[in-house]
Amino acid sequence: MNVKKLTVMALMLSLALVIFVAESFIPPLVPIPGVKLGLANIITLIAVYILGRKEAFVILTLRIIIASVFSGGMAGFLYSMAGGLVCFAVTALASLRLGENRMWVVSVLGAIGHNAGQLTIACIVIGSAYVLWYAPFLIISAIITGAFTGVAAQVTANRLRNIRKKT
Repeated sequence: MNVKKLTVMALMLSLALVIFVAESFIPPLVPIPGVKLGLANIITLIAVYILGRKEAFVILTLRIIIASVFSGGMAGFLYSMAGGLVCFAVTALASLRLGENRMWVVSVLGAIGHNAGQLTIACIVIGSAYVLWYAPFLIISAIITGAFTGVAAQVTANRLRNIRKKT
């Protein structure tokens, strides 16, 4: 790995952490617990398409670990890691089939995967599948928030490519 790529990864990780912290100050948009925009995932999605899957995975994993240290709590770490890993797996696979012009679709699929990972951990922690009644609400929110973050990532990635072409 060269110094330039490592520097870009460090900057993307830092940006993802700043976005994560800033998002924590945004009041809930809907009265459904656990629903948030997931703005830091914009950085992960951009990293998948611009840097590659391996580098994006490193950025995502480090973001979850560092954010969990700052926000505290092992339960939060488990939910974040489970959701993040399933989201990443879905995103990585979907990005192979769907080009950058369909980044928003990849983001929606990843958001649904994120919720599936978190619901799986919830079932294990609680010891019951009762929590799955919550899935329809999470799927609807994943479609909305995933589309939003996907469009934001797509616009940002396009602008970054244009800037890079000019330099």
